[in-house]
Formats: sequence, C-alpha cells, structure tokens
Amino acid sequence: MNNLHVLGAVASDSHDTVTVIRLFLHVLGASVWVGGQIVMMGLVPTLRKIDADLPRKAAAAFNLVAWPGFGVTVLTGVWNMLARSNLDQTLLGVKLLIVLLSGAGAFIHIVGKSKVALAIGGTMSGLFAIVAMYMGLLLH
Repeated sequence: MNNLHVLGAVASDSHDTVTVIRLFLHVLGASVWVGGQIVMMGLVPTLRKIDADLPRKAAAAFNLVAWPGFGVTVLTGVWNMLARSNLDQTLLGVKLLIVLLSGAGAFIHIVGKSKVALAIGGTMSGLFAIVAMYMGLLLH
C-alpha cells in the first residue's frame, strides 16, 4: 500500500479532517524528535573533529526544536488515546510510557556531567524513541 493510499484510507475511514491533522501533527512531532536524534548521532563525530565544544553547541540548538517536537508528540499521543476508543488502550499506555522514558533519557543527557550520564541518557532517549515509533506502527 503506498503512502497516498494510506493517507486516503485515514481520511475516508474517518471522514474527519481533525483526525488527519491530529495524526499529521503526531508524525511530524515524532519525526523531529526521533529523526533529529538520529541526525545528531551522525553529526557528533564530525563536529567533535572540528571543535570539541561544537557537539554541545549543536545539541543546545537542536533542543530548541526537539523539545517542542517532543511536546507535540506527547500531546497528540494523549489526544490519540482519548479520540480512538477502538485502539488497544493498554498498548497506547505502554507507548506513552516509552515516550516519557525517551524524554527522561534526553533530560539525563542534557543535565549529565559525566561521560557515563551522557552515554546512558543519550542511549535511553534514542532507543526508547525508536521503540515508541515502532509501537506506533503496531497500533495503526
């Protein structure tokens, strides 16, 4: 099934523009949060070669976009839970918990001072973000 067909199925099944907007915002927020982390992971080694402090500066700039994306993802995730009674609410709850663990990992990464804290926080954030995205596909 191609992407346009999937979007058309969402629109025709629900006949509800609000549903399409809600899902679009959710995917957009998750793309910023998850995709941004993957991009940062790829950039850090190169940035570090240019200037040891550059990864920290890039991360600070990324946070200005990432956290709003995270917020949109959480809010639209809760909205999804409230709007769709036919979805597995337990699985949705587990997904929300995993999303929150991703956020907690990012917070640990931001405030961490040691290499261990940075590594644990970054790993938690990225891994839980990817798992949450996969769970979103399971829920669809």
